[in-house]
Amino acid sequence: MRLPLPQVEPDPTLPSSVTIYEVGPRDGLQNESAVVPAEVKAEFVRRLAAAGLSTVETTSFVDPRWVPQLADAEELLGLLGDEGRGPRRPVLVPNERGLDRALAAGVGAVAIFGSATETFARKNLNRSVEESVTMFRPVVERSRDAGLWVRAYVSMCFGDPWEGPVPVGQVVDVCRRLMDLGCDQLSIGDTIGVGTTGHVHRLLAALDAAGIGVDRVGVHFHDTYGQALANTVAALRDGVTVVDASTGGLGGCPYAKSATGNLATEDLVWALDGAGVSTGVDLDALVDTSAWMAGHLGRPSPSRVVRALTGG
Repeated sequence: MRLPLPQVEPDPTLPSSVTIYEVGPRDGLQNESAVVPAEVKAEFVRRLAAAGLSTVETTSFVDPRWVPQLADAEELLGLLGDEGRGPRRPVLVPNERGLDRALAAGVGAVAIFGSATETFARKNLNRSVEESVTMFRPVVERSRDAGLWVRAYVSMCFGDPWEGPVPVGQVVDVCRRLMDLGCDQLSIGDTIGVGTTGHVHRLLAALDAAGIGVDRVGVHFHDTYGQALANTVAALRDGVTVVDASTGGLGGCPYAKSATGNLATEDLVWALDGAGVSTGVDLDALVDTSAWMAGHLGRPSPSRVVRALTGG
């Protein structure tokens, strides 16, 4: 039996279509303490693609000692074959060593990850912001030379657990420096989930004034304080059309303990379906996938939509 769907009431203040950048297999699983087998991860990616999620970030080529959950990157891509490669299957790379592994695996898209704050740059990359930009320069250059699509993540754009509020100008400066390396897209991250709608509007306006328009920006909100969906809608009303989300609301950051789960893809799809915004995602299939993964993880899905539709 088909699951209930929201009543559609088109919202003319929102874009007609939105691309969901699915981060569940990478950001969603990276903080899980129990290792998820590569075969399960591969099936997760396949199910997400079958549900209509065109862009799925599959894994990360970081040092396995940093994130043991993602130590099987080569194995996973081997299991996925062509389905795990191409410009719609980005992988995270921290440095040239990670890029070497990614290129050897035949990927078509990569993402680098910087920080808007010095403290988190040290904790996440063991480098200052300046040193991290220097480290990423050859990664981006080599990626572009190889014909890869390149994304730049910037964490702690709305607040930092060690430094507190982060000045908008400081965030814009780091974003501009990374985009000036030659990245195709910027993802601004509310890593600890403290952002609010006014803050979103102000940061997007400041990025636009610095030459980084909303056509090159994606948003990545964590739901620590229940603000992820509201902040996403605020960004969409400013013209953003790329939204990061994680099936089941899985995720967190191993280097920022206050960073809880990501915006749940199902919750986002429900809201956008109801607003008449096209995503290309089949909510039934997505909920089935979320429930399936929750079974493998041994706990209910954090997604409110999944819980409402499955009684979980």
